[in-house]
Amino acid sequence: MTQSPPAEIDIADMTWPPPPYRSPVPPVTGADGVRRFDGITYATTPGYRPRLLDVQVPAGEGPFPAVVWIHGGGWLDGDRRYPPPTVPAELLHGAVLAAGLALVSIDYRHSLEAPFPAQLHDVKAAIRYVRAFAGDLGVDPDRIGVWGESAGGHLAALAGLVGPDSPRGAALEGTQGVGSGETGVRAVVDWYGVSDLVTLAEHPMPAMPGTDFPDPYEALLGATVVERPDLARAASPVAYAAGSNPPPFLLVHGTHDGLVPYSQSEDLAAALRSAGGEVTLQPVEGADHIFLGSGDIPAIVAGGVAFLALHLGPAA
Repeated sequence: MTQSPPAEIDIADMTWPPPPYRSPVPPVTGADGVRRFDGITYATTPGYRPRLLDVQVPAGEGPFPAVVWIHGGGWLDGDRRYPPPTVPAELLHGAVLAAGLALVSIDYRHSLEAPFPAQLHDVKAAIRYVRAFAGDLGVDPDRIGVWGESAGGHLAALAGLVGPDSPRGAALEGTQGVGSGETGVRAVVDWYGVSDLVTLAEHPMPAMPGTDFPDPYEALLGATVVERPDLARAASPVAYAAGSNPPPFLLVHGTHDGLVPYSQSEDLAAALRSAGGEVTLQPVEGADHIFLGSGDIPAIVAGGVAFLALHLGPAA
């Protein structure tokens, strides 16, 4: 059998820089009827790793409301596939899908790859991507919520509050991936996220294991808060509450959080209420960061899912 010679490739026909995103490929459907799109490239930038997202869509007819999950890790670490170690992925993902919500889990650039606002740019790019390809993904572009934990909670809060008309809004929207389009969301769940980097400087981060572990806040800003108070303010969700017409917020925070003080969620709740927003502040009594010490993680997860299902509504 004669093998055909390889097709000739003309370098002039190749695209550079690479496309800013990739269209979804057909999903894999499991025995449970859940459709899974794994490793979709929602944004590319030369010199950086591609930003990926996974989508899980419930069995049945859609389109389904979508929840964008934003992982934590101090903006330095983390992976879209893994919730915090106290929250099993099977529990979180299963609860979201069982409620008739699609789950979009995203990666974003870490702070030593690029400082703020790169992380928010990526979150906004993921939301634009989900809207642009809603038909392919089986989701409703008009019913998108965000849910994040720790660093991801901070980014979820910013995603809910920052829009084109916000202070520095155009600079914070970014043009990554699908370069333009609506990035507003209908609801926000923020688990123990930072809300004010300026006041947080009064509560130094406890020493982390390993001498080479950088300060997360300095890494995020590319400077200390003292050196860049303007950027620290621009990276603080509380700065955008006034006049923002905020979506409903659920803030869940351990009262004994040793990394991000509970007062950070109290301050954001107060700012949202002053802006006329609907906000629920749920303390987890005695719990540390990532809800360590809590005896009922399933109830905390169920509360977040119920909040999003209420505000995003059932499948169309």
